[in-house]
Amino acid sequence: MEESIRQLSDQARAALEAATTEEELEAERRRFLGRKGLLREIRQGLKDLPEEDRPAVGKLINQTTRQLEALLEQRRQKLASGKAAFPEDRLDVTLPGRAPLIAGKHPLLATMEDMIEIFLGLGYLVAEGPEIEDYYHAFEALNYPEDHPAMDEQMTFYVEDDVLLRSQTSTVQIRVMEKQEPPVRVVVPGRCYRRDTVDATHCHTFYQLEGLLVDEGITFADLKGTLQAFAEGMFGPEVRVRFRPDFFPFTEPSAEFAVSCFICGGVGCRVCSGTGWLELGGAGMVDPNVLAGVGYDTERYTGFAFGVGIERFAMLRYGIKDIRVFYSGDMRVLTQF
Repeated sequence: MEESIRQLSDQARAALEAATTEEELEAERRRFLGRKGLLREIRQGLKDLPEEDRPAVGKLINQTTRQLEALLEQRRQKLASGKAAFPEDRLDVTLPGRAPLIAGKHPLLATMEDMIEIFLGLGYLVAEGPEIEDYYHAFEALNYPEDHPAMDEQMTFYVEDDVLLRSQTSTVQIRVMEKQEPPVRVVVPGRCYRRDTVDATHCHTFYQLEGLLVDEGITFADLKGTLQAFAEGMFGPEVRVRFRPDFFPFTEPSAEFAVSCFICGGVGCRVCSGTGWLELGGAGMVDPNVLAGVGYDTERYTGFAFGVGIERFAMLRYGIKDIRVFYSGDMRVLTQF
């Protein structure tokens, strides 16, 4: 009996040491130390031994049980610590590496920076101004008559009676000219606000790029040449620019400018609605009233201004059909750019 107990002890030790998971260890515990385990069977056989042999054998069984339980606890702790150090999702060096996600620029920011870079190459400087404006710089200085129908397109958010969120970056034109004598050559990127109903092509918050040049002898031909160079820089050397009469209170004459569709080559497609042209923004010669309002000599200086929506350029550039994509924060979309 004693020899059987020692052999069982050696067998149990080897099995417990060989267990590599908590599940395997538990299975070996039940096999040797459980209610129906092998040691339990030996203990039940004590009744068949001679009475004088029972104390020694019983003592050996108890001693073996304590030793195996101690070994069992040590193995549990070791396996638990190993699991903490090497979790199931631990790095497997045999697997191929995973390339980390590299951050990219938001398509609006990337488009705006490319637009600015073109004008920097043309000798323009970048100007900025406040998004919260007063009524004078937002409308009066830009030659908007009181209650003029043109005001309908500029409906924005008011903070107070004469304080509002700017509806266009043209407000910075006035602030630049108030501080600087001609020549003036600036572009103004920035965020604007209007009370537009949000849909696939409109949003209450959007980005514009404004341009202003004032100097002696500036003509409409300079404006056309500048916008032609800008369009070629954005869409390629084959693009053509078209001007059609329009109205803006702060320019006279005014024009809406468009570029030939760079997708279909001007033949007509779904993107350009079959017209072969893509409308991009407004432009014109700075109205003499605006120049006079900032103290410029209108007999000496002339200038031109233009404004484009950055979202419009980005949508055409990346084939995006819904402006809300830019503001959704959906990483499934943004990681494509």
